[in-house]
Amino acid sequence: MNESHKPEQKDTLTFKDFKTDYIPVWCKGCGDFGVLASLTKACANLGLRTENTSIISGIGCSSRLPAYTKTYGFHTIHGRALPVATGLRVARPDLAIFVVSGDGDGLSIGGNHFLHACRRNVDLTMIVMDNEVYGMTKGQASPTTPCDWEKSKLTPQGTHIDPINSIALALSAGATFVARSFSNNPKQLQEIIEQAHNHKGFAFIQVLSPCVTFVPEQKNWKNIVEDSTKPMASNRYQALSMLGDLGNFETGIFLKENKHEFFEKNAKHTNPLLDQSNNNDQAIINNFLTEFEV
Repeated sequence: MNESHKPEQKDTLTFKDFKTDYIPVWCKGCGDFGVLASLTKACANLGLRTENTSIISGIGCSSRLPAYTKTYGFHTIHGRALPVATGLRVARPDLAIFVVSGDGDGLSIGGNHFLHACRRNVDLTMIVMDNEVYGMTKGQASPTTPCDWEKSKLTPQGTHIDPINSIALALSAGATFVARSFSNNPKQLQEIIEQAHNHKGFAFIQVLSPCVTFVPEQKNWKNIVEDSTKPMASNRYQALSMLGDLGNFETGIFLKENKHEFFEKNAKHTNPLLDQSNNNDQAIINNFLTEFEV
């Protein structure tokens, strides 16, 4: 391209530069609108570039979010956003990587991947939009649904199963940044996303994101959500010890722990995988194939 005809690159991007013209298909009043707004504002405030940012998602209402941003994105299969994001982290550690998910996608079918991403301390930021219901499939109980919720046609008498506490799960599995926010508090959520991105290691943010269509009583969340007054812990054992006193609607950063990120332990992954070469790779493959010849 002729240099004189190249489009000018803006030095500073605003949140509008991170949004597409697509109109989200979320229901009116969905908390995910607030998450989209906070995430795009955080990206702009962090000085990120759209071409160096990637948003990975699975399946569900929340996982539509990458389509509404101008970053690179990958709308993966159900529950598999984290392994895809981990692979991207190996290949392109220079990128800013965000994983967006829901309570069903991230903590049910994706629960196994969630546990291992936490314990590996992979340098990713995962945002789980928790509305305590499978909204896209019209209102079934999810892993975080209260056991006495009786408005699903599949469980009209409730699930009689205690809901998963995602904060406790993330802490016990080894995440080194753990926080909770509320989609109706965009300023706090933006600040938490920024701190999560700047943290070296696996950062988990539970976002209370109401589904006013299938669980209209969640409209009352705005009256019961409150900022936590508890001090932020510097290791997971401190954080776990305060869990018993932590309410389900308290928001804030509960843990920020300094610990080696997974790929820092392996010098081979300090540079993008695509830039690495190993002359022995083909010999290793040939020996492997020879060993298994019939």
